[in-house]
Formats: sequence, structure tokens, C-alpha cells
Amino acid sequence: MPQQPLDVLQQYFQFDSFRGAQEEIINRLVFSADGGDHCLVLMPTGGGKSLCYQVPALCFEGGTLVLSPLIALMQDQVDALRRKNIPAAFINSTVSREDRERRLEQFVQGRLKLLYVTPERFRKPEFVEKIRTANIALLAVDEAHCISEWGHDFRPDYSRVGEFREWIGNPLTVALTATATPEVQTDIVSKLHLQPEAVKLFHQGIERPNLRLEAQDVISEEEKMAAIEYALDAYPGSGIIYFSLIRSLEYYSELLKRKGIRHGIYHGKMEPPERKRVQRWFLEGEKTLVLATNAFGMGIDKPNIRTVIHADVTGSLEAYYQEIGRAGRDGAPSLCLLLFGQADLGTQMEFIKWSNPQPHFYDRLYALLYGNAESVSAMGADHLREQLNYKNRHDFRLETALNMLDRYGVTEGTFGQGDFRLLGELPEVLLDEDHYQEKLRHDQTKLLSMVQYFRAEECRRVFIADYFGFPGEQPCGNCDCCDLNAAE
Repeated sequence: MPQQPLDVLQQYFQFDSFRGAQEEIINRLVFSADGGDHCLVLMPTGGGKSLCYQVPALCFEGGTLVLSPLIALMQDQVDALRRKNIPAAFINSTVSREDRERRLEQFVQGRLKLLYVTPERFRKPEFVEKIRTANIALLAVDEAHCISEWGHDFRPDYSRVGEFREWIGNPLTVALTATATPEVQTDIVSKLHLQPEAVKLFHQGIERPNLRLEAQDVISEEEKMAAIEYALDAYPGSGIIYFSLIRSLEYYSELLKRKGIRHGIYHGKMEPPERKRVQRWFLEGEKTLVLATNAFGMGIDKPNIRTVIHADVTGSLEAYYQEIGRAGRDGAPSLCLLLFGQADLGTQMEFIKWSNPQPHFYDRLYALLYGNAESVSAMGADHLREQLNYKNRHDFRLETALNMLDRYGVTEGTFGQGDFRLLGELPEVLLDEDHYQEKLRHDQTKLLSMVQYFRAEECRRVFIADYFGFPGEQPCGNCDCCDLNAAE
């Protein structure tokens, strides 16, 4: 194995040179004098975050353990590494017990350079016992914003990553994310059990000058459709149109069909084979358009996406910023258009309510599951919703609550498939009224940031940079606000 980062980059990844902050990040990790030069990397989607740990992995004698919450994405990354003859594997719930044990043994023996795992693996005592015997040179924590409860995709198992580090000997660590406010940045370092002075922050801001940022007020379906058509005509090529609700997505899909605009649809209620088919069609086509909910996007590495349109307002600037980062990775002009309707705010307020079940909801749910989780599971979600006295099929607090019980390790198995069971007690945090109110206010503040972004009168890039705690960004000259200011 070559030991110098540039040699690794050229031999395995076929790039002549690093870009942006990659070289500085990699050199800090590879040439760390005492294993204490940790890094927190904030890099836009498509900015090359993965290379920041994949290159060091091939420079170290020991292995690199990669924590990732995204099962589909880790498989894509491992497949790509194997095609480059880099020994890598992943362990998650989709892997058989026999294969999990075999891959873990290979990593411990040093036959794998990178092992991708979900944080839930650390719930398994046999995994912890075995992984502690490995020579781990680097811990890479991908999607690090999931560590923080104040991030936009909190994973309780991620909040224990500091314990995981201690169990495996406190290795050199790099945490990576596309989105983290100053509050979340501080939380990431704290949850990693690292001293702030030992962690260097790297951020590239929105160094994507080819992305055109626009926001438009729409007060009717006709206006929204006209804005979509204009954007698709002005920036021909592949595109993604994001919707908050499946029924809205399907409605506009019908309108586009009538106009002869070919497209695919993608949302979480579709069967997995159909979702994979649509994703493959989108990735392989030259001028493909997909109407999607936010279930679409993770692992989408298509360089020539010309338009990312948000037909509905997102719940946070973090989510919006991550999604627009999928546009224009080839450097060509691309449009990121936000369509703002007042009704969208009501939808997002409902989402906030659904994503924050009240303490009494968790208490009642746990009481129903206690002692008869398997039988309740067999009856299905609608039966349980009725037992909770919530008969509104559009009330998704139950889905959120079941997901959180799984993430906290209170339950295991799949609800409604016969293998669901209760493992432990409810964590106190889910029953804490003060914590519930604080979380509610926090999510409402995130939604307010989207309203402020829409109403911004100065440069939109400057607004985003300030939001993420990186002041000093210069006006971009490539957004609707800059155009208006230049005309005055």
C-alpha cells in the first residue's frame, strides 16, 4: 500500500490533485503526531467528504471504522471502493449473521481497510467485544449532525458515539457532515468526548458559484405549475422536484403528464424494487426528471442535475441546503428554486407536531405495548392508532414514536410483521415535558429560518453562511436578491 496521501489519491482514485480543504484535512489526520489531531469537516453535498477518510484509511497500517446511519449509501460506497480494489465491507441489518461474523473477523485480522457499520451495531455485546480487538487507526463519523438532538436527523445511538470511541481505544477521529449550525457543531464535539482545542473545524461554505439561488412566492396551483415549467425550460436537463406531501406530488405528476413532460415519481410508500428502478432510471438517463419526497436523494451522485426545485417549503434550512447540494456537481449553471406558499407553513407545522409526540402519547403507547407487543404488532398500525384514541390516518405521531422506540433500543423487530418485541423501559427524555416543549420550540425556530430565507433582501448565500455560523461571505452575484440589489 502506498503511504503518501497524494500517491493514494492518484493510484486508487485517479485524481491528479486534491480540491478545496481535502489536502489540509487529510494531512492533519495522516501526519498526526500523537493521534490527537481530530477534525470536524463541514463540506457541501458533493464536495468530496468521503475522500477525507478514505485516503487516510489507505495510508494507515490499522483499519478505519466508518459509522454511518445510511444503509443504502454505505453499500454504494463499499461497492465503489471494491471496484477500485480497496478491501472494504459493511455490516448492518441487511447482512446475514454468518456474513456479519465473517466480515468482522476479516477487519480484526487486518484484511479489510475500511469497515462501515451503523451505530446500532454497538448495542450488540458480541460486536463490541470483537471490535475492541481490532487495530483501529481512524474512526470516521459520517452524517455527524445525527449526533445532535438539535440537528435535523437525530439518531439516539449516535449520541453515544463518545462511549463507542472509549470502547475501541479513543482512536483518531474525523466527523463529517454537510450541515451543522454552531449549536450542532459544539454538540458534535461534546458527544464525541473530545476537547474543543483538540478538534480543528474545516468548512467550505457554499463554494458552488454555479448554483443559482432563487425563491418565488406562489399563491395558486397555476402559479406553482407555471414556475416549475419556466425553471425546466430555462435549465434543460435532469432535475428533481421536491414535495412535502405524496398527494401533492401525485397531483402535479398528473399535471405534468397532461403537458407531455416525461418524469418519474419517488416516495416512501412505493415498494423497494420500484424505488430502485426509478433511482436507476434517473441516474443513468441524460435528461431525467423525478418528482420526489425527501426520501429521494441519499446516495444520488449524478453530476449533471440542472434543477432542484422545492415545490413546497422545507422544515429547516439544513434540509434545504443538503438537498440543493445535489444540483450542478459538474460545475455547469444550475438552478435551485424555492416556491413559497403560505399553506406550506401549515403543512410543516403539522410535520413538527407529528415528529414530536407528547410525553403522554409515549406513556400511553408503552402501556399498550407492555406485555403484548407481539399481538398488538400483528394487528397493525391502524388498530394501535385506534387504541390510542387517534383515528386520524394523517396523524403520524405513532410512526414517529415507534421509530424513536427502535432508535432508543426500547423495541426491536418490524412493527406489523410478527417479530416486534419490547426490550426495555422508556427513556426519561421521552417523558420529560420541559424537554418536549424545548424541542418543539427549537423545530419551530428552524421553520422560521426558512421563512426568513425566503424574505431575505440581501444575498441568499450570505444568509445561509451566517445561519451556519460562517460570517464574512461575500455577495454571490448569482441569486435573485443580488440581481435586485444590483438593479437599484
